[in-house]
Amino acid sequence: MREIITFQIAKISDIEGVLALQDLYLVTNLSEEEKAFGFVTTPFTVQQLTEVIQKEELFLAKDNNKIIGYIFAGSWEFFNQWPIFNYMNSLFPKLTFLDFKITTTNSFQYGPVCIHKDYRGKGLITSLFELMRINLSQKYPLSLTFINKINIPSTKAHTKKLKWTIIGDFQFNTNDYYILAYDMKQSVSYLI
Repeated sequence: MREIITFQIAKISDIEGVLALQDLYLVTNLSEEEKAFGFVTTPFTVQQLTEVIQKEELFLAKDNNKIIGYIFAGSWEFFNQWPIFNYMNSLFPKLTFLDFKITTTNSFQYGPVCIHKDYRGKGLITSLFELMRINLSQKYPLSLTFINKINIPSTKAHTKKLKWTIIGDFQFNTNDYYILAYDMKQSVSYLI
């Protein structure tokens, strides 16, 4: 069957497919060898996914209606239900990026991001990212995220392909993370 890849904003009917993809790459479900190819760390419940779809943003890539990638994007208010995001917010006064004074109102939490392994390296993330960027650039001038330092594939994808800037780092629960920022006015070029 020929690939028909589409990019869209998630609907409630997509929750089952998002959970299936999340389970494939959730860090707690992977061996040490599998983690080397990338992983996601934040497990979402059906209730949290419903809230994200209704009040925040969730962007999907599909191949013939099967979810093969996602990007979460949400307010700090939503993400602060997890302690790591609260901790990251506390670092904002110490961070600098371009001319931005980083706040919880001019920025949003980007991620987690997950691409099925069969579709990695094909430029999918740039098209999915651009859908997200176009939809959120009027509301937020700045996007922030953090990546576990051992998640080298994610760091490379974001700094090399999408041109995110590492603006700091921190430690939380014995894990080391990079903090990255992105100017939402900057378009990324499509690769597929």
